[in-house]
Amino acid sequence: MDTLRFYFVTWNVATKNPGQDLNSLLDFPSQFNKNKPLPDFYVIGLQEVKSQPQNMLMDTLFSDQWTSMFNKILCRQGFIIAKSIRLQGIILLVYTQMKHVTHLREIEAQYTKTGLGGLWGNKGAVSVRFNIYGCSVCLVNCHLAAHEHLLAERISDYNTIIKDHAYHISETSNILYHDYVFWIGDLNFRTDHPAGSISSEEIVTALGKVEKDKYAALLKHDQLLAVMDSGDAFSEFSEPEIRFPPTYKFNIGTDDYDVKRKPSWTDRILYKVIANNYENITLRADLVSYNHIPHYTVSDHKPVVAQFNIKAFSNYTVKTVEFAPVTRVWYIGDADFRTQCTLSPDVEVNANDWIGIYDANFHNLDDYIAYEYLSKVQVQPPTAAGQPRTITLSFPVGSGVRTPGFYRFIYFSQPNNDVRSVLGISEPFEVSSKEDKLVALDVGVEPSTSAGPSKPSTATSDIFTDFTGLDVAKLSRHFSNDLSID
Repeated sequence: MDTLRFYFVTWNVATKNPGQDLNSLLDFPSQFNKNKPLPDFYVIGLQEVKSQPQNMLMDTLFSDQWTSMFNKILCRQGFIIAKSIRLQGIILLVYTQMKHVTHLREIEAQYTKTGLGGLWGNKGAVSVRFNIYGCSVCLVNCHLAAHEHLLAERISDYNTIIKDHAYHISETSNILYHDYVFWIGDLNFRTDHPAGSISSEEIVTALGKVEKDKYAALLKHDQLLAVMDSGDAFSEFSEPEIRFPPTYKFNIGTDDYDVKRKPSWTDRILYKVIANNYENITLRADLVSYNHIPHYTVSDHKPVVAQFNIKAFSNYTVKTVEFAPVTRVWYIGDADFRTQCTLSPDVEVNANDWIGIYDANFHNLDDYIAYEYLSKVQVQPPTAAGQPRTITLSFPVGSGVRTPGFYRFIYFSQPNNDVRSVLGISEPFEVSSKEDKLVALDVGVEPSTSAGPSKPSTATSDIFTDFTGLDVAKLSRHFSNDLSID
């Protein structure tokens, strides 16, 4: 078994903009610990990101300031945005190292609204699920009903999410069916002392007397631990020992509790493992750390972070696509933008499978420049059992590559509009301008040309919006600089 390192962040940002450096939140190697390995995955869950009803279209088209900041920091470190999803103020961002991208299978994102009886997305959950090295992983970020006295609503929110949150992969159609589940967010469970027994000021005084991070006496009144024990909600999950003070509610800009609310551990990271899902193999998630980051004061919540090491299968490779090297320079406007790739015998070609052209140093799997469906070519069945197949796909003239530089092909298997897998990524290849082509002709260099069948590409609609044919990533790239990596 191999080990994958997952680093989690959950933070209710209280509609504020980033006002502090976020690097220390992500625990990068420092000058004192340069050999510390980076995580394989970063999973960042935010709640109460500023979102107004009149800005919902803009929220869909352009990244918020928090997402842009995390993108800039993590993409500089070489991470790829594997998937992200937003439900109003609830955001889930999943980043992975480049070496893992071609092992991501059956990526799917979903959401469930629980605000106003399921009509509004100010409360609810978003999730991303995928398979990696033979194991299924589900990541959930939620924001449940607020206020100390609304415990029943929080329990109802949890059970609604479990019931209504459905995926298209039959073996893991429910959150709880996955090998690994990590549930993070502002769960909003409070400390529930008997009425009149203790004031907020007295709780703050008691917190100041805690020694060696032992909070057992106060945690006896934690609503979440109580409902986990009773079976009313989250009983399927485990939580590491809490050895940090309550993360809510603070006076913004300070480290002082706002005594209008009883200090509570609203922000949590829970996990669930089906340990014996495979014969002769035991899966496990080993805790490395679970803590709050106290020096952030831009919100009335403190961020909570955790790191887990999970076990996955070694040398697990299925359904792969290998691209043939592009041995010549492409010229913008040529009619022979084409790629050849070889499909392993277990690859089933779906009508929605597509090959995208990406910048060679791409940072986001949604940030394609051009694409073509495999349906435009006739894929022959294997000539013999267990034999790979080779296909050639042409891109029409003017299909989107208009800037000289280096690019890559990426093959996506997409059985439906909600699920996709990354089966192969090509090595970088060069695209040059026609001016360069003329210079090459002047010095006697004969460019190769070939013609292939082509037809205009057909745009697809984004999974979570109905802006059919609108290239959201492209619009963001050209009309907003908030995703630039500088």
